[in-house]
Amino acid sequence: NGPGEASEADIGIAGGKGFGFLFRKGERIKKVSESAMVEELLAEVRKMASGKGNG
Repeated sequence: NGPGEASEADIGIAGGKGFGFLFRKGERIKKVSESAMVEELLAEVRKMASGKGNG
């Protein structure tokens, strides 16, 4: 996704060259390497599903 799309999603990643920004509920929460994007996104989904990432 681009930053606009990611910032409007519950969880999203705006990808760049070699890195991306992880968004939660419209806020940029973390810069992640390209190789870690999927792992970080899934970890955030799991946090939200368990109720720990709702802040």
